[in-house]
Amino acid sequence: MTDTSAAGMVRVTGQGADRRATRLLHGAREARLTGAPSGVVPRAEIDASWDRVVRSGIDPDQSPESELLEADEIEHRRRSTALGELMPLLRAGLASIADAAQQIMVVTDTEGRVLWRQGNTGVLRRAHDICLEEGAAWAEAATGTNAIGTALAARIPVQVHSAEHFIRALHGWTCAAAPVRDPRDGRLIGIVDISGPASTFHPATLALVDSVARLAEGEIRTLHLAEIERLRAVAAPILCRIGGRALAVDVHGRLAAVTGMPPVDRLPLPKSMRPGPVWLPSLGMCRVEPLPGGWLVQVDEGGAQGAPRRVVLDLSRPRALAVHLTGPLGSVKQRLSPRHAELLYALAVHRQGRTASELAQDIFGDATRTVTVRAEISRLRRHLAEVLAHRPYRFGDGVEVEVIHPEHGADLLPHSLAPVVTEARGAARAT
Repeated sequence: MTDTSAAGMVRVTGQGADRRATRLLHGAREARLTGAPSGVVPRAEIDASWDRVVRSGIDPDQSPESELLEADEIEHRRRSTALGELMPLLRAGLASIADAAQQIMVVTDTEGRVLWRQGNTGVLRRAHDICLEEGAAWAEAATGTNAIGTALAARIPVQVHSAEHFIRALHGWTCAAAPVRDPRDGRLIGIVDISGPASTFHPATLALVDSVARLAEGEIRTLHLAEIERLRAVAAPILCRIGGRALAVDVHGRLAAVTGMPPVDRLPLPKSMRPGPVWLPSLGMCRVEPLPGGWLVQVDEGGAQGAPRRVVLDLSRPRALAVHLTGPLGSVKQRLSPRHAELLYALAVHRQGRTASELAQDIFGDATRTVTVRAEISRLRRHLAEVLAHRPYRFGDGVEVEVIHPEHGADLLPHSLAPVVTEARGAARAT
């Protein structure tokens, strides 16, 4: 199936098995490999995937084989993901349909490693020939354009048919995959896929897979609410006896019960949470005790001596912007958005403090954008209240601040247009 744009470019959809569409798609792919001009391009998501795969150096004539994970590693990964709890639903929603349609259901982790597969016995045998089996790697970097790897890379549901696959050995297959996210934090937890011989293609397969992925996310939400209710039943009597500010949260920081303070949806927790005194960015010094399925957190109203005294703003890697807070009880790391990195950098440059209008000038080059600045600073203070003061906005008295720059100063926040950053980059280039 094809369509022609107003610019005369033919976009091959790959959604049909007619010979002309397949021939055009092969021609578009060969042109991409050789760099030759072509008036034929594939669908946008396939076009983008081919670009990624070409840049990664994948050989279109290579085998899709990969080194399989050991059985104990596969089992460890199964136990380490929420997908294991969803397998009964996925089997009921997809596996039986895949079997009847001469296809198989495949479930992978966030690295594209196959953890489960089930479906038609004959297709399972054929899948062995292309290494579509448990423990195999199906990320784009390993196997080129395919529904699992491309859904993983693009974070969207995608169907890949016949010659849309980058590796020639996969041209006899069709597949449709959708990402599954944890609704508690939006984090990707895996990919659900249906694959089969190219002759089993059906345009409704993608909608089916995506619908079942959404059902799986709903099941996670239902299971989580049940866990929260159990934690609340345990925590409520304890909180009734506690004076001051306290809350009960699950292991992800989701609120189950609270007393003496406004409720929050989620309390950011350190990766290595432990009982005893703990400094939490949004609350300050706290005393933490374990509960079945979560934590009891009591705010220490007189624990300022444990507050962080050193801030390290790490801007050395554009894709890993972070701030490290260090105090008597150790260090806490917070990832930063580019905007929050710009704001903290401006405050680090101007230790005496900045008004909202001055920060607006620093960040936007427009002193009138104070509403946006105040909103962003408010979000920052949810996690950095112990080190950020206001009136004017500044790092608190006695807080040591260090900025880790990129190896070359001209690479500081390379995509930033904030005047305070562009001026620093210009100065670095001039030296």
